[in-house]
Amino acid sequence: MTYSEIRADAALRTYIAKADTSLKALSFTEHSFPHASLVASRAGEVLHFLDYPERLCELARIAGFLHDIGNLVNREEHSQSGAVMVFRLLLERGFAPEEVAEIVTAIGNHDEGCGIPVSPLAAALILADKSDVRRSRVRQDKDREFDIHDRVNFSVTESALSVEKENATVTLTLSIDPAISSVMDYFEIFHARMKLCRRAAQTLGLTFRLVINGQAL
Repeated sequence: MTYSEIRADAALRTYIAKADTSLKALSFTEHSFPHASLVASRAGEVLHFLDYPERLCELARIAGFLHDIGNLVNREEHSQSGAVMVFRLLLERGFAPEEVAEIVTAIGNHDEGCGIPVSPLAAALILADKSDVRRSRVRQDKDREFDIHDRVNFSVTESALSVEKENATVTLTLSIDPAISSVMDYFEIFHARMKLCRRAAQTLGLTFRLVINGQAL
């Protein structure tokens, strides 16, 4: 199966939507189709720019689209429950065991609480997921319900992830509105994620760079 077929699968879309409904009830940022689609695209692009086989790039897109499906069960340890869910869902859809193993390993290792970039696909998924910081993910009323997570996400007006094979770097570039949130707020919330991104970059033979408001940090 292809990423396009997975993306159009009605059952899988239901699970992703219902998982995000639970997160919305918990006041989490958006984890539905915009996030899943962006992570899928970025994960595939990272491997594509590094000249990995196209089928592995396709598996990265599939892993990116499905990576947060475990929130259907519970936010806690969602990477683990998601990996177990996807294991069965992909086998039911005719995926080869080797491909299931690649995707499940990546999903089970994408969360900064327990994740380790144990493969190129896992590393690409980590970079794609942790780089999705943007204002449109916030769904709380900024005048009433913003916590620091919402404020940091809302302050990011632009974000981009780029790979430079020649320089062996992967760069996350952010524009942050300091009137809404400080750069220190960003590090307070996302320090563990950036450490995981650095490890993921190393797995791919790259150096991770973070650029905020034009300044490399």
